[in-house]
Amino acid sequence: MSNLAVSRRDFLKTGVAGSAALVVGFYWPDGSAAQQQEVPRPNPFNAWIRIDQAGRVTLVLAKSEMGQGVMTALPMILAEELEVDWSAVHVEQALTKPEWYGDQGTGGSSSVRTSWLPLRRAGAAAREMLIAAAAETWEVGKDTCYAEKGAVIHGPRKRSLSYGELVEKASKLPVPDFTKVTLKNPDSFHIVGKASPRIEAGAKVDGSAIFGLDVRVPGMLYAVVARCPTFGGKVVRYDAARAKAISGVRHVVEIEAVGPGTHTAGGVAVVADTTALALQGRRALEIEWDHGPHANESSESLRQQFEALTQKPGKAIRSDGDADAALAGATKKTEAVYELPFLAHATMEPMNCTVDVRADRAEVWAPAQGPNWVRDMVARIAGLPPKSVEVHTTLMGGGFGRRYQSDFAVEAAQISKAVGKPIQVVWTREDDMQHDFYRPASFHRLSATLDPGGKPLAWKHRVSSTSIRVFWDPPDRVKPEQSEVGGSSQMPYAIPNVRVEYAPADSGVPRAWWRSVEHSIGAFVVESFLDELAAAAGADPVEFRLGLLAEPRKIPNLLWPNDKPLETERLKGVLQLATEKAAWGKPLARGRARWAACHYSFNTYVAQVAEVSVGKGGSVRIHRVVCAVDCGRVINPGGVKAQMESGIVYGLTAALKGAITIEKGAAQQSNFHDYPMLRMNEMPVIEVHLVASQEAPTGVGEPGTPPIAPAVTNAIFAATRKRIRRLPIRAEDLA
Repeated sequence: MSNLAVSRRDFLKTGVAGSAALVVGFYWPDGSAAQQQEVPRPNPFNAWIRIDQAGRVTLVLAKSEMGQGVMTALPMILAEELEVDWSAVHVEQALTKPEWYGDQGTGGSSSVRTSWLPLRRAGAAAREMLIAAAAETWEVGKDTCYAEKGAVIHGPRKRSLSYGELVEKASKLPVPDFTKVTLKNPDSFHIVGKASPRIEAGAKVDGSAIFGLDVRVPGMLYAVVARCPTFGGKVVRYDAARAKAISGVRHVVEIEAVGPGTHTAGGVAVVADTTALALQGRRALEIEWDHGPHANESSESLRQQFEALTQKPGKAIRSDGDADAALAGATKKTEAVYELPFLAHATMEPMNCTVDVRADRAEVWAPAQGPNWVRDMVARIAGLPPKSVEVHTTLMGGGFGRRYQSDFAVEAAQISKAVGKPIQVVWTREDDMQHDFYRPASFHRLSATLDPGGKPLAWKHRVSSTSIRVFWDPPDRVKPEQSEVGGSSQMPYAIPNVRVEYAPADSGVPRAWWRSVEHSIGAFVVESFLDELAAAAGADPVEFRLGLLAEPRKIPNLLWPNDKPLETERLKGVLQLATEKAAWGKPLARGRARWAACHYSFNTYVAQVAEVSVGKGGSVRIHRVVCAVDCGRVINPGGVKAQMESGIVYGLTAALKGAITIEKGAAQQSNFHDYPMLRMNEMPVIEVHLVASQEAPTGVGEPGTPPIAPAVTNAIFAATRKRIRRLPIRAEDLA
């Protein structure tokens, strides 16, 4: 179904010329509900639909496919409104042209959510133009015609014309006002909501799919970069002659660290005929490093800083009632400290990028979540206007937020500019693990008290972490708490006195957005501590949660006010569905326990029940996970289930195994031997249940990750009476 044989450049030339093709442009917003209602810009076009004379329909995809299924879900929406046979739809990856497409970034579980309405309108506009062309041909009223399976049919006489026969005439008609086109009644959907195989699956199976590491350009050389192991360190001296003495090594180039806007490490690049030779040359360099200002940082020094910061008041993020007064008057309090480490993204395909910088233009082949960002930064390095940089987005072996950055493209651009050749920079697994932008480490100090009836009366939560925003944003615009406490400040339970505070810690460790961002942290802490309160009240943990969600409420996002509020009724719904499907309350096999957790993130509601056993020596086994998800209208049920399964695996890996520790200003872990992944034989059985909904679609790439850690650790408590308050789960904590 994909059309990988046609070059993207040839396709765009054909589309722009519009020869015997219907091309419809529409505005692709960046995500807010308000922007989805804006009148689309008619020109420049921001995305393209093409129908050729054979009736072939092509969507130029302006989002990145990294395994999450966007290359299938978005064409399904288009095909539905356009009234074409699903097998007639093809996909081409867009070049990076923000002047056409707007923001082409793929992250925040936003692709389907932000494309739903624009794609429906585009499909409906094209359908109306085709119907108008047919009515004009037959000299009948448009209201006597309708579209069906790639043709327009004249009702009374049952005569028909295919889209291919109509396309030339339709292409000359005015494009309708997108805000006034008639959208299909969802009751008549026959593509959206039905499971569909992945459009790129065949190419991935037969090996023809092009990932970043598969790119080959005439005259291309290969490069690896030696980076200081200490964050913020730099080169003092190195022996270029030793590296150049190796046959096949062509160049040794020192590249500067680039700060705000990308945060590259800088270092020494070795350029060779093959990656293997470049690696051999890198080993010969004998570099002396200046380890820089962060050489004394360690996980322990950071923990001491966290301890001190959470002992005193931080910036108030949420303040309902008077939590301090309620706690001061309490005769009995529940108190706890929770800790979470830095985490690496650990994408299966390490970072890589191919760049060809020339005097008047540059071309980039990047497995990138943020191709706009890549284009702008390569332009900056090359000294070119952004419009002179052409970025081709390839398939990618996982993203998880890591490929939103541009550092790997900037390095390739620096080297290509220096040597005057197309360069493919390849990171080893060790490079990738030790020079990531990590999920922040965080520390949480909580206290709460119950009223005489056993319900929470006050909840106080102090958070300290290595803020993402402090690392990336200009000092005059930084809001340290954004991307740090969202999973905590929007805590959904009905507690009259709530206070959430935040204080950023000082750290030289690079950090950025990791799958589900702060929600992987907030869900673990909130759902775990709430379970402590349920235990203190002697209550069933599910009934305890349902009681605190009983009254329908809408809880605003204090950090991102334009986001949709959390609706407690929908969160309650997924919790009830998950526990029902997991047979909550019914006996389990000897030695097993099941427990639940729920969370709201990226406008999506997810609850999970984990069935767990703990063996001798503290070995943890997860046998079964039951997941319920309310993500609004489901586009591709198989895709949603796959993303929930993927999120659960990712979250389980982090909960059971994941930790990046810092010593002498450097990451200690280097590969999968000391930063292991969950193995196939460790996988639980996963069941995913979808809530039927008429609401607009929301995100599914990330919301499956946050609830799994607390579901597992709470189940461990049920099995062992051992409370897990730090991740990853350690055998010594279960001894």
